[in-house]
Amino acid sequence: MTQRSRRFLGQLAVSLVFLLILLGHTGGLYSLYFIEKFDAALYDLKLRLFREQGVDDRVVIVDIDEKSLREIGRWPWPRLQTAKLTENLFDQYGAAAVGFDIVFAEPDQSSGLPVLQGLARGPLAGEAGFARMLERVAPGLDYDARLAHALAKGPVVLGYYFGFGSAAGRVGDLPQPILPCGRLDGHGVRLLVASGYGANLPALQAKAFDAGFFNVQPDFDGVIRRQPLLIEHQGQCYGALALALVRAGLGLGPADVLAAGQAGGLATSPAALSFDGVMAPMDENGMVLVPYRTDRAYRYISATDVIHGRVPAAELEGRLVLIGATAPGIMDLRVTPTDKAFPGVEIHANVISGLLDGSIKWEPAQARRWNLGAVVLFGLLLALWLPFAAPLWAAAAVAGLVMLAIGADLYAWSALHLSLAPASLLLALAGLFILNMSYGFFVEARAKLQITRLFGQYVPPELVEEMARDPARYSLRGQSREMTVLFSDIRDFTSISEGLEAAELADMLNAYLSTMTRVVQEHRGTIDKYIGDAIMAFWGAPLSNDRHARDGVLTALAMQQVLAELNPQLQAKGWPAVKIGVGVNTGRMSVGNMGSSFRMAYTVMADAVNLASRLEGLTKQYGVGVLCGEATRAACPDMAFRLIDRVRVKGKAQPVAIYEPLGLKAELSEAAQRAAERFEAALADYQAQRWDAAASALQALNAETPGKLYTVYLERIEHFRQQPPAADWDGVFTYTTK
Repeated sequence: MTQRSRRFLGQLAVSLVFLLILLGHTGGLYSLYFIEKFDAALYDLKLRLFREQGVDDRVVIVDIDEKSLREIGRWPWPRLQTAKLTENLFDQYGAAAVGFDIVFAEPDQSSGLPVLQGLARGPLAGEAGFARMLERVAPGLDYDARLAHALAKGPVVLGYYFGFGSAAGRVGDLPQPILPCGRLDGHGVRLLVASGYGANLPALQAKAFDAGFFNVQPDFDGVIRRQPLLIEHQGQCYGALALALVRAGLGLGPADVLAAGQAGGLATSPAALSFDGVMAPMDENGMVLVPYRTDRAYRYISATDVIHGRVPAAELEGRLVLIGATAPGIMDLRVTPTDKAFPGVEIHANVISGLLDGSIKWEPAQARRWNLGAVVLFGLLLALWLPFAAPLWAAAAVAGLVMLAIGADLYAWSALHLSLAPASLLLALAGLFILNMSYGFFVEARAKLQITRLFGQYVPPELVEEMARDPARYSLRGQSREMTVLFSDIRDFTSISEGLEAAELADMLNAYLSTMTRVVQEHRGTIDKYIGDAIMAFWGAPLSNDRHARDGVLTALAMQQVLAELNPQLQAKGWPAVKIGVGVNTGRMSVGNMGSSFRMAYTVMADAVNLASRLEGLTKQYGVGVLCGEATRAACPDMAFRLIDRVRVKGKAQPVAIYEPLGLKAELSEAAQRAAERFEAALADYQAQRWDAAASALQALNAETPGKLYTVYLERIEHFRQQPPAADWDGVFTYTTK
């Protein structure tokens, strides 16, 4: 098989797998969030581009706003005020119908009548005068009765809500259903089934013309794009507030059920309800797409102005009135395609406008089959053609198909009231083009790109360039190598962090880590990880390095030197100067990608690694900036070291010698070399228990160049003078902590 054939089969296989994934979503086998999100974004964009402009004068919202609360009092108001509001809307302003986006589920006790009635039945039961007085004033204090009387003034639609699940209760009285749900059988409509409800007081419901639920149904992303038109409860279908208000305002008769394909004479139309010619299309769940209009599409009138008769009659006469709230604390805010804080009452207003205009969009039942056919047809054609197509021709063809799909979708929306879901087709077209054009890059990548992907996050760019020349030599698989590892840590970092704000601490740490990382990479080191303020790096992998120990030690010395230059910059920004300790050790280590199936990291593990970490911790004990192990010193013959101690670190039984690197021998001053020799001579006296000679030499050194190292040994000598070590003491100091 030729290389061209292999490439074609590879591209075809990738394309077919991609198409199968899309077809599974399009066919309803599963749901892919990113496709749903893309379809939702396209729907929202179309809605905003083509929504109706201008104010709909047929619908007015009477608003329980801040002004109303200031003048009348906090919500909920006494039903007496609601009664006045309702009476004025009909008697003074001649509203066509009034709908409440509010439920009156509990009796009003604000008048004090229940208290008086309790007294009449209790402590004042025998007082005839009190009983006569109560009988006389009770009608005026029964605010629920006052509201019930007001509801009879005209066609009023009360609001209520349905509950779902076993915990939903049943409060109040439901209105008469629109129709038995059995009439929807055979129409492919499966309604939401409610188990409970929160409805209005029986006395109020009995006087109202009707009631409608104000439930809304968020989509998968929490955005309100649709609203239930019907909800089923105990086999009966109940209507939404918007639908009930339109019926009340226009005096429409009973509902007829139109089968799919009957509404408007269009074969693509869904099942619908028809009320004397007013059509309400429904999707398979009995919902309608909310036809949101432009911003400020409805006039808001303050409820207090209606109660006090301050509104010109022409603004309300003959209108469908919705009563809702926008005052802070009681405002019902929803996320919609047009606004992230949209008044819930205005959702009902938009549905009313759509019902009156016949402008509600619908999703045709055939949409899924159309999408499947289009994805299969165009997907297979592109999958077979794109592997042979020149990039320019391929781009032109795919761009043309994308524009054709978008144009057809926009035409269906604006001219046919169809809401299609073109995301799968658009993703198929664009995805097949991108997959085929990038196949060579992702599957037949050149060595440099492969090495960069594997090691670019660990090693400096110049090493990546070097590794790319022979990629077969490098792998993330575990290996055992002689390597050098370095640990560095900021001293007293906890105190520093407590003195800085979180943002300042992050900025300071970023500046420090960036500077130190640059030093490591300049010396051909591999950054293993950052552990808070600590840095772990190593040499000898993935690129072999015969001078790994030397590079590691030079890095440690350079970090101390660069830190001296960085500290003034930190202090200039109001941050504290920092000190660091660095531990370096050499030995055989396991290196490679290690971790779990959830997360992997290219790292090293071994006792030698643990010792390097211990050495970093010991730098503070001796007051030195860098400590190295014996193997590191042995691997650096051109560098000068000062023996610091022989110790047993926690977790190891064998003692180790630890050294402070002083620099390259060729660059070390005679004075520094002489001081190191004098200290090592004093250390030999100390280990031989010649306390006086050791103390005398250390005191002389400390007088010349004071340092914590000399103080540590002077304190030990004083301790051993008081409490001599055991007879078999070998001069090793044992550390019991890390």
